Amino acid sequence: MNKQHEWSTLSRLDLNLFRVFEVVYQERNLTRAASVLHLSQSAISHALARLRNQLDDPLFVREGYGVQPTALAVQLAPGILEALGGLRRSVNRGQAFDPRHDQRCFTLNMPEQMEPLVLPKILAHLRRIAPRLQVRSSSVHWADLKLELTAGRVDLAIELARPTDTELQQQLLLRDALCVMAGPHFAGELSVERYLAAEHVAITSRRRGICVEDLALGDRGMVRQVRQRCQHYLSAALLVSQSDLLLTVPRQYAELLNVGLGNRLLTMPLALPAVSLNLYWARQAEHEAGNRWLREQLFELARPVMPAGG
Repeated sequence: MNKQHEWSTLSRLDLNLFRVFEVVYQERNLTRAASVLHLSQSAISHALARLRNQLDDPLFVREGYGVQPTALAVQLAPGILEALGGLRRSVNRGQAFDPRHDQRCFTLNMPEQMEPLVLPKILAHLRRIAPRLQVRSSSVHWADLKLELTAGRVDLAIELARPTDTELQQQLLLRDALCVMAGPHFAGELSVERYLAAEHVAITSRRRGICVEDLALGDRGMVRQVRQRCQHYLSAALLVSQSDLLLTVPRQYAELLNVGLGNRLLTMPLALPAVSLNLYWARQAEHEAGNRWLREQLFELARPVMPAGG
């Protein structure tokens, strides 16, 4: 395709239609897309009809109460979403950022169980130094997080440390040692033998998922007895308070969970590695003023709770 034909093709396309494509692709529902864009549902349908005509593909087909993307829409989506994200970042880089007066809303991604530990502290800090800013919490699955960050729909993410590619930047934010939560009736100290002989409650959102502590135990040739699996730490902490089950959990989170429960927080008898949480952001957002400022605030907030040498 020569450049003249490329420009001719682009000149026929209304870039606003791609914003409609982006939101419908994310929401998979025309009513929700209309709400996000502050448009009528008929306006959404009309925009899609124009884009369908120009791209010669249905793009979205009805399924149940929503819509599903066609094969071509799935193929086009990463490029369209990344291009729109790049445009947003370019505009943001061209604007000065003043945390005292800007009314920007940042999206911060984190696992659901981390929200009560992290979000209130962040919001309290921002109320003092940047009262007009907002932070919206989300919980996007890791498999989708790179696309959300590079497209600019998520500004920063707090996730378990893991390898990633050069499109994402990461830096250690928090490191928290594991402890063991036991019921208030648990007597004495916790030895390695007692830990391995006990029955445990494990946290996993997947039917056959494995916990980080079980992976660490497996590396040492050890296996514990998991009696119960839960999706949330709060459920597990309540079970511990009513039973002989043990729960292995990061220390800071255990202290928050244990408010009002009266469980015992015991030292982990095995030298298992601490849980490391990294802050992630898109490479393109590295020098964007608002993103850089929020990163600095998060690292500053994390510094007092990091262990020495962390």
